[in-house]
Amino acid sequence: MNVGKEIAMLKKMTVAELRRKYAEVFGEDTRAANKDWLVKRIAWRMQALAEGDLSERARRRAAELANDADLRMTPPKMAPSNVLEAGPKEPISLKNESRVPPPGTILVRKYKGRRLEVTVLTEGFEFDGQVFKSLSAVAKAITGQHCNGFHFFRLKKEAAK
Repeated sequence: MNVGKEIAMLKKMTVAELRRKYAEVFGEDTRAANKDWLVKRIAWRMQALAEGDLSERARRRAAELANDADLRMTPPKMAPSNVLEAGPKEPISLKNESRVPPPGTILVRKYKGRRLEVTVLTEGFEFDGQVFKSLSAVAKAITGQHCNGFHFFRLKKEAAK
């Protein structure tokens, strides 16, 4: 069996043909439909069958490493880079923005069944015990994705006048 030629032929196969080949070399069906992934997995398996798999010593070492590893189910929570730790280094100018209410104003918004309250400060916005540089940063902390803070809190230019 010439593994190089077999692998070259894999790249010319359709996804349906690759799924049949996968079942042939692994002894089980797959629901995968990603052609590149199927080619890589089948090629790896064909090489392992032709040239030999990992040695028993390598398998034991891999098992040791896997047992010692601390596995995370979720990524660590990172502090948003736009959160002010001990206060701003440079004053933030909110005066130029006509949509920002005066300091001390509490913005209230219902979002996904939660009542959110954001306090307007002289230098930023306080939400959930943290001070943010902008309303967009607050909106991102709430939603997990970037969005316009003025739009999220429904602050229109006409309302500020």
